[in-house]
Order: sequence, then C-alpha cells, then structure tokens
Amino acid sequence: MFEASEKRSEETNRITDGVIVEIQEDRALVDVGEKKEGILYLNELQDENGEMKYSVNDTIQVMITGHRDERPKISHKKVIEQLKTLEFIKAHKDDYEELIVEATVTKKNRGGYVLELDGVSFFMPKSLAALKDDDNVIGRKVKAAVIKIEEGDSSIVLSRRKLLNEDRKKRKQIIDALMEEDVVVEGTIKKITSYGMFVDVGGVDGLVHYNEISYKGPVNPSKYYKEGDTVACKAISYDKDKRHLSLSIKAVMSDPWEEVESELDEGDTITVTVSNVEPYGVFVDLGNDIEGFLHVSEITWDKNIKSPKDYLEVGQEIDVEVIEIDPKKHKLRVSLKRLLAKPFDEFIKTSREGDIVTGIVTTLTDFGAFVRIGSVEGLLHNQDCTWDKSSKAKEIYKVGDEVEVKIVKINFEEEKISLNRKALLESPVDKFAKEHSVNEIVTGKVRDVKDFGVFVSLEGDMDALIRNEDLEPLVAEELNAGDEIKAAIAVIDTKRDRIRLSVKKLQRLEDKVALDAVNAQNDDGGNSLGDLIKDQLK
Repeated sequence: MFEASEKRSEETNRITDGVIVEIQEDRALVDVGEKKEGILYLNELQDENGEMKYSVNDTIQVMITGHRDERPKISHKKVIEQLKTLEFIKAHKDDYEELIVEATVTKKNRGGYVLELDGVSFFMPKSLAALKDDDNVIGRKVKAAVIKIEEGDSSIVLSRRKLLNEDRKKRKQIIDALMEEDVVVEGTIKKITSYGMFVDVGGVDGLVHYNEISYKGPVNPSKYYKEGDTVACKAISYDKDKRHLSLSIKAVMSDPWEEVESELDEGDTITVTVSNVEPYGVFVDLGNDIEGFLHVSEITWDKNIKSPKDYLEVGQEIDVEVIEIDPKKHKLRVSLKRLLAKPFDEFIKTSREGDIVTGIVTTLTDFGAFVRIGSVEGLLHNQDCTWDKSSKAKEIYKVGDEVEVKIVKINFEEEKISLNRKALLESPVDKFAKEHSVNEIVTGKVRDVKDFGVFVSLEGDMDALIRNEDLEPLVAEELNAGDEIKAAIAVIDTKRDRIRLSVKKLQRLEDKVALDAVNAQNDDGGNSLGDLIKDQLK
C-alpha cells in the first residue's frame, strides 16, 4: 500500500493520453489506464461557442492531478495551459527582465494570486501584488512585470509593485523634464471633455483646461481639435498630492495682447467680425486669437432693444469703437452705437419746445408713458395725459397706440424730453368759462376743508376754492363735506386752471341785484329809493 501511495504521488501532475469512453449529460469518463476512469467536465471539451470538440473513442491528453476514491482526478485544460506556459517560458526565458504583461486574476490562495493571459498561467505573490485583497479582485485585469521564470517548475512570477515603482520613477523623470523652463513638447490628445482635453506627453497624461487653449478665453475644445490630434504644449504646474499635471497650448504661442496694448488705444475705430451672439451681448473677432465684447447696451441707441440677434448675426463685419483695453485681464470692450448718429442730436436739429408731434406709445409705467417720436423717446407723465386727475396713462393707452402730444420741455444736459397731451385738449375751466362769468352766483357742495380754505364741487366735477377771507359770514370749522354752499364766482383763471368763489362777495351782489330791481321799478314810474328814504324821514 505504501509503494502504491508513493507511485501515485510521483504520478501527480503527470500528463498522459486518455480515451473518452462515455459522454454523459455534464461530464465525460476518460480511461487513463487505471482501475477506474477519470471524470472530465464537458466545459473542458467544448469550444468557445459551447460545441463539443471531441467524441467517444477520441484520444486526448490529460493531466492527472490526484486521486479520490481510487478514481484519478484529471484535467484536459491544465495540459493546454501547461503547454502554452512552456511555450511562453521558452520564448522569454532569456529576456523577461523588461517584459510587461496584462493578465486576468483567476483565483487567489494564501500565497498570492493566479493570473491568466491567452492560456498562459502566472503567479503573483501577495507581497508583490499591491492589490486590495477582496472578492472584487477575481476577474480584474492587472498590468505587472515578469520578475522570475522557473523553467523546471513551469512557473512565471509577476510583480505589480515593481511596475508601479518603475512607473512612478519614469513619471517623475518626465514631469521634472517638462517643468523645466521653456520646454515645449508634443502630445497626443487622448480625451476631449467640456472643460478641456487630456493630452499624453511622453507617457504621462496632463490636462489642458479650456482657458489654456486660446488667448480668446474659454473655448469649446471640440471646435478646434479631435482625439488623436498632436499638439504642442507646455507644462505650467504640477500638484504632487493630487498627481495632477496642467498643460497649456496657448503658452507656446506669442501673446497677442501685447500687440493689442502697443497698437490700439481707446477711441480707435476697428473692423471686426461677429463670432458669437448671446442675449447679453456680442463677441467680435479681431483676428490673431483676440476677441472683444460688444455689450447689448452698446449696440444701438434704442433703449428698448430686446435681443442682439435683431441687429447682428455671426460672420457679419462691422466697424466699432474701442472703449476699454485691459491686457492684464485680456479684456477688450467695443461699442457700435458710438459710431452711429445720436438720436437726441438729430432730434434737436428739427424739434423745439412747443411743437405738436405724433408719437407711438412704447412703454407704460405707474408714473406715465414713454412715447417714441422718430428715433427718440419722451415722457408723458400721468398728470399731463388728461384733465382727469384720477386717471393714469396705462388706463388710457396701450403699447403701440398713436398719440398726438406737445413738446413742453427739452432737457439738453440730461437728454430728456417732456411731453403733454392734455395741453391739446379743452380744459374743464375753459369749458366752464364759456358757460359762466365772474360775479355769477353758483351753488356747490363742500368737498374738502383745509387750513387755508374750502374746496367746493360745482357742476361737471369742477372744483373751486373759497379762501378763508372770502368765506364770511360762514366759518370753516362749522362746515362738513357735503354741505351746500351758495357763493359768487370771484376768479376764472384759464391759464392756471383755477376757479375761486366768494361767499363774502355774495351779499354785495345780492344787495346790488335788489337795488337794480328797485331802480328798474323807478324807471317804470314808481318811487325812487331816494323818495322812499325821504318818506321815512317825515
């Protein structure tokens, strides 16, 4: 029994021929010349599509890896692996020191990990793996250096730690060389993102941020490059903690802003091309990677501009005035409207205060309406819209309405125009003056009592004032809103739109009316007032 055991031990991992004697549902029985057949699972006899490569009575090579219950443990796959491993060893046994492989972890044991590549089996000790030892490691592809080949044992030993150390050393050498002053290198664009490009410079990846592509400022890298392009660049910084290398393409170019600083002055007129239109303004191209900005407020003198697209389009050539240059911040602002005729200057050439004009309502506010007259706008205040003091412009007009107005004031310093509509309409006082006259006796109702007098409402919602000195014999403190008052018209001022009444004058007028009546009777043959007095004295 001891001799048989020794013999079986010597036969472990022995390669021999076997004959397939039976193929069952999930396994095959193979005769290897022993008392019992060996068992071989079908996945070792199938191709990559699951088709059987062998049939009953076919002879195949198998490896006897041990015995269980007198039945040999066999593997056809291990024979193929060993043959491929031996081929690999034979091919690389003399030059493996620089060999790098990328193999898949297939299993792990106490000593380390078993990896496989194209049927070749490798072993990597835990001490040389530099891997996180968890369940996710199985199936992971790993790059490692071949550090040992044992032809007699058919073993190949890998070290990932050695490769990482060599990569760090190589990376440091590359970065040290890149960080030297004025070193320009060529790199290959590996990936383009919205914020920049990753470029391979000699085996090290660096980021070219979109701010470092052009002197224009932030640009979309996909508009200028594609993956695989070669670009010249410089290293501008390296973060050792994050191992982040920053590269710049524009650092290789000459700074065009130096030319701008020396060649352009504020106030210069230049020809530019519209490169981009945004809701807040327009970017214009000066050439040589220089862009200027034309703010929406600098496109036209029209304050009601809704969108720059209504005035300009990409590719259009325009003349603009330089209004700001800041080479340090790479900032250039231009203006289009400053080269256009100023609407206010054109307006005052042909318009004067007192002119009656027709305009279009453009904007309505709580305090009035803005009316466009030609290419300028004037303000029509609420109190100047109508004689009705309770009405507002937005209750009377709508945007787009045509309205006839009078130019009442032109402010040359602030370039403002004041308009008036009610000056062209008949005022309530004018209408009242046509129907009434001074000294006429009228009746009204108290509307409001003030310290200086009483406001009385007359017919047609006309207001009149009775000053305190004209209120006698009435007393202001004894009057209430709604009380009826009889008074004489003292003043009708159509220019100042005012009417004043007088109760005090009323008595004199009534006495005069009575006297006129008596005199009228005397003219008809009656006694005169003098005769009546004489009769009383007798």
